[in-house]
Amino acid sequence: MSKLTLPVRLALLVAGTMLPMIVFAVGIAFYHYKQDRSDATRRVLENVRSMRLVLDSEVQRMTGSLQVLALTNSLRNDDFQNFRRIALGFLDQYGKGGLLLISDRKGRLLFSTASEDTASLPLRGNLAIVENVFATRTPQYSDLFTGAINGRQVLTVEVPVFRNGEVIYDLCFSPPIGIFQELVEKQRPDQKWTVSLLDTTGTVFARVPNPAENFGKRASPSLHEEMFRAPEATLSSVSLDGVALASAYTRSRLTGWTVAAGVPESSLIAPLWRNIAITGLIGGILLLIGLTFAVRMATTIARGEMLHNLLIEELNHRVKNTLALMQAIAVQTFRSASRDERAKFEGRLGALAEAHNLLSQEKWVGSELREVIARALQPFLLSSADRIRMAGPTVPLSPRLAVVLSMIVHEIATNAAKYGALSSETGRVTLDWEVIADTPKPRLRLIWTEIGGPPVTAPVRRGFGSRLIERSARDQLGGEATVDFLPRGVVCTVTCTLDEAR
Repeated sequence: MSKLTLPVRLALLVAGTMLPMIVFAVGIAFYHYKQDRSDATRRVLENVRSMRLVLDSEVQRMTGSLQVLALTNSLRNDDFQNFRRIALGFLDQYGKGGLLLISDRKGRLLFSTASEDTASLPLRGNLAIVENVFATRTPQYSDLFTGAINGRQVLTVEVPVFRNGEVIYDLCFSPPIGIFQELVEKQRPDQKWTVSLLDTTGTVFARVPNPAENFGKRASPSLHEEMFRAPEATLSSVSLDGVALASAYTRSRLTGWTVAAGVPESSLIAPLWRNIAITGLIGGILLLIGLTFAVRMATTIARGEMLHNLLIEELNHRVKNTLALMQAIAVQTFRSASRDERAKFEGRLGALAEAHNLLSQEKWVGSELREVIARALQPFLLSSADRIRMAGPTVPLSPRLAVVLSMIVHEIATNAAKYGALSSETGRVTLDWEVIADTPKPRLRLIWTEIGGPPVTAPVRRGFGSRLIERSARDQLGGEATVDFLPRGVVCTVTCTLDEAR
């Protein structure tokens, strides 16, 4: 997988910082929307309860007035002529459209404020409620039905008329439907609200908005399905006008009628979209500013890195020129020297050059111990790869340690190739290293072990290579190097304090 460029990495850093904040802000906005929606639904439920109380109060007022009429002497004495004057006075308080009827148990009309000719009047409509009045001896409240006299959709409030403790008549009042429509319009909290009054079958008899278009219609399926499951509840519904609502309803214990209301979901979700839009806009601006800054910063860093690379390349070029000059001087200086002496010097110079090449590839920020050792042993691995085994953990080295250890390993391997295990076909070398961490600063221990080579005898005097190993370990690494000439093979141990790789 290719490395991402610096501008891309900085852009991802900015995006990775900003995007979670934007998502968090959107989450907060959505949380507030849920809270506002919950509050709005609770407010709708409180309003429908209040409307139900107003509706019950109005119906109770009608019921009480009818019960007073039922107690009049003219009615109890069948003086319908005198009762007409009282009945018309009762209807005046409700305006036009009201109707008062008196019927017997079989639904025969004995009195009507619409006509004095009772003989020509049809039987009562909705005989079932008449039966209930006589059976229960209590006031009854009808659903919406078609009146037999006026042929219009009506609701009725009906009370029993008693004589000597027995129900003799049904006193029926059909109030103007406009009373309920006016009640809904007055109680509507806001023009955005949808409010409906429904009878026990879920049929609309008063509504805002669009009362004329929806009068007599069954409640919307989403509301009608839920309204019979509990006396009151909150729910999401779709109105008869096709508007999604956050709704609530409550049923009257007095009449069985239901008051339902709802606020458009769009009015609740609009603030959410507004907050999300504002959050997105501000977040987008900040993200754009951050990305612009990241690109500018990346450009500045890239320029500095390019200058850094140019300086390193120039340093590499000059060091290589210096090494080439040193090699040329050595050739001239060692012209009269033996081939072996020239090979030693050129090998040491080559080891130094390889260490430099490795550091140059890593831009002088350090290197890894295994790679340093492999570079130093490369000439010997070409002919003895299977006879040199390396084992140890990953150890990062500073440039200083890399150069010195490269020289030390080269000297040890040169001696092994000339006199030790690598000088024969049967010899083998094991190079192990470990990091000692029980000191204030970690220390590196590197052990070179030879076996299977020619018989080992300690040299009479130490050569330049041995002195180079010991002095480099002591003076440049702050450690030590020991060489043990054991009969089975040479063992060389180098210890030094590790620097932080830079």
